[in-house]
Amino acid sequence: MTDQHTITTMFDDIAPHYDQLNHLLSLNIDKRWRKRLSQAITRQRPLSILDVATGTADQAIQLAKDHPQASITGIDLSEKMLEIGKKKVAKKKLEERIHLLTGDASALPFDDDSFDAVTVSFGVRNFSNLEQGLQEMLRVTKDHGILAILEFSQPQNLFRIPYRCYFNHLLPRIGQTVSKNNTAYTYLPASVAAFPNPEEFTRLLEVAGLRHIKRQTLSSGIATLYTGNVEKTT
Repeated sequence: MTDQHTITTMFDDIAPHYDQLNHLLSLNIDKRWRKRLSQAITRQRPLSILDVATGTADQAIQLAKDHPQASITGIDLSEKMLEIGKKKVAKKKLEERIHLLTGDASALPFDDDSFDAVTVSFGVRNFSNLEQGLQEMLRVTKDHGILAILEFSQPQNLFRIPYRCYFNHLLPRIGQTVSKNNTAYTYLPASVAAFPNPEEFTRLLEVAGLRHIKRQTLSSGIATLYTGNVEKTT
């Protein structure tokens, strides 16, 4: 189980460099991944979207672009990340459509059935209690709503060897040099390695109650996009 206080402190510490390193270390592919997640909920035509572990609001802003009819709420434990996110939202004049709040995924401060869609990008592996976090996201999703999760995974093809060399050795060195944080970018590959593989995570989603689950492998398996429907009535 993740030490949530330690994780929150770590993200507060790297917040000023977070966006820069995200784009640098992923060669800007992270923007394409977030776009894919946003497009995955289009068929739902959501009017209300919750973005969990929203960080500096990149995913929330992408959702606002792709779903102009929707109101987006972003929630995150790191106040420093949210401070940067609020500045980005204001710069894009999206304050009336994107609302950022401090909160814990394991105890979401919303009523049951509050949102048409719930999203989370690169955040579920940081939940203090993964199963409880999944249950909470399903709880606040409306009946027949949609849940979309984007998370790192580990390639199992020929790309896995160069990927592991980069992800486990070069990436931490670059991250430490830029952020001046000695743990954040060693935590990243460690947390990805410890996270359930796509098949195992799909089973966890099924146990939580998600239905009609679809799984998309992105960029040769570096990331995986999971989507499913919430069905609360029979």
